[in-house]
Amino acid sequence: MNMQELNELDFSNIGDWPAVVKLVLILVLCGLVGTAWYFLDTEDQYLQLQRVENAEKDLRLDFEAKQAKAANLEAYRAQLAEMQESFGAMLRQLPNKTEVADLLVDVSQTGLAAGLEFELFQPQAEVPKDFYAELPIKIRVIGTYHEFGEFVSGLAALPRIVTIHDVQIQPRANTTDLVMEATARTYRYLDEAGG
Repeated sequence: MNMQELNELDFSNIGDWPAVVKLVLILVLCGLVGTAWYFLDTEDQYLQLQRVENAEKDLRLDFEAKQAKAANLEAYRAQLAEMQESFGAMLRQLPNKTEVADLLVDVSQTGLAAGLEFELFQPQAEVPKDFYAELPIKIRVIGTYHEFGEFVSGLAALPRIVTIHDVQIQPRANTTDLVMEATARTYRYLDEAGG
């Protein structure tokens, strides 16, 4: 078949065309229909498939994380029980309202036992926090460096929590002693009733 015969093809009588031309026309039409089908229908389905596959990956990762937690559920429960027990032990180290006076006596006796001389021992107003209250005590004591260390060590050994803040140590005029000013803080648990 040559170009002359292609130019003489009659579009109103396609049935008389040579078989090769019919085959090429059918292939071109099939290609056009296939391309149109892909862009009009299959492409959206392919994109939706990708979205669903990504969602499946996310769900699989979520499932694996939850499955790992479920597999360790007993360990988590044991850890929670241990944390609750530890929290209870810490709460027992916080004095209640009736024990605060005894704790103040313990702090002052610890200082006296270390050989310190108290110039100031002044409990301040209670400062409420989330579930506890701070009880600051301004102190000024006179002694030696080692006596200060023994005092702080003694406070750490008390059965209740006492912390030392804002420590300032200066030499005392005309002596070999030192003056330590600090704020000792103890803490009290606030029960649900607010006190």
